[in-house]
Order: sequence, then structure tokens, then C-alpha cells
Amino acid sequence: MIPRGTLGLNGLPSLPCGPLLTLFRPQQLRALSSTTPHQQDAAARVAKLDPRWLSDTKSRLGKCILFGMDQAQTTRAGMLLADVSLNWRTLLAGSEGFPTDPRRTGISSAPIDWGSQDAMGHVNNVQYVRYAESSRTNWTRQIGEHFDREHKRQWSELLSSKSIGLILRSIKVDYKFPMTWPDRISVYHKLRSMPTETDSSMLLDVMILSEGKERVAARCEEDVVVYNYKAGKKSALPDYMLTQFRHQFEEQEEAKRLNSQKVSKILEEVERLEKETWDRVDAKEDLGSAT
Repeated sequence: MIPRGTLGLNGLPSLPCGPLLTLFRPQQLRALSSTTPHQQDAAARVAKLDPRWLSDTKSRLGKCILFGMDQAQTTRAGMLLADVSLNWRTLLAGSEGFPTDPRRTGISSAPIDWGSQDAMGHVNNVQYVRYAESSRTNWTRQIGEHFDREHKRQWSELLSSKSIGLILRSIKVDYKFPMTWPDRISVYHKLRSMPTETDSSMLLDVMILSEGKERVAARCEEDVVVYNYKAGKKSALPDYMLTQFRHQFEEQEEAKRLNSQKVSKILEEVERLEKETWDRVDAKEDLGSAT
């Protein structure tokens, strides 16, 4: 049973004092970074998750609470809820390799305009293309702002026709559900593959997140060409771009590995709580008391 005084607002467990930015203590966090035989398939497991796994995880924890918990179980459930609620963007996007560092984020928690809706009250389909475009331009400029200030001017000029530029050859959009106003969006970009010296184009994956639903609203694929405006033809990636894009691809792979392990660990903890609470023969739902 949940002890008196352990439920806070909205019926959720009151959480332990101190910052709740991570799920585990330092020694447990170190364990997350090491690969065990059980965690080697973490990325594959995450790839098969239902798009609503975040909300499903909260619902599963709520069911555990309804069947009663002791103090230790309440603390574990509270820390799980805090981690999922505070770090959902990193868990969701990072587990797929999308960098969520603010310096790598194209659009972060931007409000949807009321005028972006169509006659059905949904965000117009063309707006998603604009979100991806705005995110891509911010993403490239921020590389010069934060990671390669030596070539800041060149990164800024990629958005002009002065010298080397990036031209969108094609874009594909996979709409997941219709967003509605009011809502906020975050948009992330990642490289599809490790760039090479001979590449004159690259594929970019885009994730558009609905903050209100905490779900992927749309995914895009952008085919971008490197173009030399002075020569009037395509160009291989300049050395400064190649170096930075290779660094980012390595960051993507590491983010995918670490966050897939974290998601897998969270799901394992939820499963353990389920088996300790409602998923057992003698389980009885805690309906509370009239006294």
C-alpha cells in the first residue's frame, strides 16, 4: 500500500527532495553507460516501440500505483515519472540518434501560430515543410556559432548565393497525426550517414515533435545538394563542413547508444514494478478508504 502523505498533486507520488534530472543515482547512471549482454539489443527494442510509448509508460505506472505500493516502490515510481516527464525529448529523439543539445537543435519549443491552421482546424500540411526548412537553416548556422567559429562566415553564407551553398533538391514528409492549435514544436535534424570526401549531397532526417502530445507529429527526409554558385555546379563538401558533419555523426551514434540503453532500462524498471504490484496472482486494486 502507498503510505499516507506520499501522493502529491494529480495523484502522483510525492518525489524525494533534491534535483530530479535523472532516474538513477550516480553509480546507477554509470551502469547505464556500460553495455551488458541484456542491453546489447536496446536500440533494436526501442526501434520497435509504439509511437505512444511515453504516454503508455505513464499509464502503466499509474496502474501500478492503483494497486498499492510500499515506500520503496513509490520512490522508484516517482523517479521514473520524473525522468520521463523531464527528459522525454532526449529519450524520444536521442534514442533515434537526433542530437537534442540546444546548440544542435533547429527549433526548440516554438509555439504554433493560430493562422497555421486549415479549415479543419489542423496545422496545414505545408507548414511542416516550413518547420523543417527553418530548422535546417538554424541547424547549419549554429554549427558556425557554437562549434566552428573559425568558419562562422562560411557557415552563414551557406544560406546565400555568395559562394558555396546548400540547395534543397527534394523533401518527403510522413505525417503521423494532425497537430492542432495551441501547441508547441521542437524540430531536430540528423545526418543519414557518415559523410565522405566525394559527397556532393547528403540526406537529412528530420523529426518534428508535438510538445502537447509528446509524440512525433511528422518525419521528413531532405535531400540537400552542395552547390558552388561561383562555378555554377555541384561541389564536394568543403573540408570545414566535412570535419564538422563527421563530428556530428559520431555524436549521433553515441546519443543513440546511450539513450536507447536508458529507454530500455526505464521499460525494464516499469516491468519490474508491474510484476511487484498488479501483475501477480494476489494483486488487488487499492480503492482507498472512506475514513
